[in-house]
Amino acid sequence: MKNKNKIKIKVNGRKLQLNQSSTLDSVVKKLNIPLNKVAIELNRKIINKKKIKNIKIVNNDNVEIVYFIGGG
Repeated sequence: MKNKNKIKIKVNGRKLQLNQSSTLDSVVKKLNIPLNKVAIELNRKIINKKKIKNIKIVNNDNVEIVYFIGGG
């Protein structure tokens, strides 16, 4: 039996099941990702991290999260 209140998305190629009302911010928090050290792409578009609380996630969205690595 399918749960009507759940959606499926991919985060860095990994399948994830979330509540239908999830935002991009809730995904980032659920995965314990430090916002100041990443870039976020939603369906091949770079996202302004200041707006992630207002971006609703829908079924089959594809999220890519890239970590910044410093070097010398």
